Amino acid sequence: MQFAYTIIYVPDVAASLDFFERAFGFNRKFLHESGTYGELETGATTLAFAAHELADMNYSGGHIAAHTSPKPLGMEIAFTTDDVAAAHARALAAGATELSAPIAKPWGQVVSYVRCPDGSLVELCTPIAA
Repeated sequence: MQFAYTIIYVPDVAASLDFFERAFGFNRKFLHESGTYGELETGATTLAFAAHELADMNYSGGHIAAHTSPKPLGMEIAFTTDDVAAAHARALAAGATELSAPIAKPWGQVVSYVRCPDGSLVELCTPIAA
C-alpha cells in the first residue's frame, strides 16, 4: 500500500489551484479541460482538487462542503518549511484566513494554521527534528 493522493472537493477547482500556487508556491501539474479536476506538483504525494459534483458522481449520500462550514473540518493538510512566518504571511496575502499565528511548540517545531478560501485547513510547520 502507498499513500498516493489527497483530493479536496471544492466549489472552483481552477480557483483553488490558483490560490495554492500563489499562497504556497506549488506548480500546477494538471487541470482537466472540464475544470472539474486538477493537480499540483507537491512531491511524492499528489495534492488534487475536484469539483463537488464529482463527489456526487463517485458516491451517494453527499458530503460537507468545507467552504460552507462555519468551522474548519476535522482534518488538515500540512506543508513543511524552514520559514513558517514568511509562508504564513504569503498565505494571508494570497487570501487565506489566519486561524493561528506562528508559534513555537514545546517540542521545538514552529507551527501556524490558515484556512483557505475553499475552506480547507492548512498547517504550516517546520520539519520535526529526528
